[in-house]
Amino acid sequence: MKLLIAGGFGVGKTTMVSTVSEIPPLRTEESLTELGAGIDDLTGVEGKTTTTVALDFGRITINPQVVMYLFGTPGQDRFWFMWKELSLGALGAVVLADTRRLEDCFGAVDFFESRKIPFLVGVNCFAGADVYDEDEVRGALDLDPHVPVQLCDVRDRDSAKTVLVRLLEHVMTAAMSM
Repeated sequence: MKLLIAGGFGVGKTTMVSTVSEIPPLRTEESLTELGAGIDDLTGVEGKTTTTVALDFGRITINPQVVMYLFGTPGQDRFWFMWKELSLGALGAVVLADTRRLEDCFGAVDFFESRKIPFLVGVNCFAGADVYDEDEVRGALDLDPHVPVQLCDVRDRDSAKTVLVRLLEHVMTAAMSM
């Protein structure tokens, strides 16, 4: 099963893949440079020093016949050309959101809606950020009622796994309704 972990810059995609992967994750992170200073918006993530430039990759073996392959997408607009290729064959996606910068996930929501790829919104609850319930987030993102919203902390393995389980349930429900 191919699943994508998507969302805006600095929302926790690399962290989520790293947290749940049973193998050392493949990361394509590069240092932020002065050249990107006028392009990369560090508002809300001022301490960030690296960025994913292609993808993150991890794996979870459910059983010998069922393996989840996790692909973390780059978050910056200038690397979005990778999304189309990464989405080929994907069963579903997690759109990670940060309530301090909720608008950063609009593009990811639009991307998966337009391609009819089932997704859920995982609200990564950062320290110091306001906490909103699932319905408030759904309303702010103007999501269809069937799109799940899950509060999480992607640094916590159980919390990140809960997001993936809920995504798989949503993917199965979507497949049965076709």
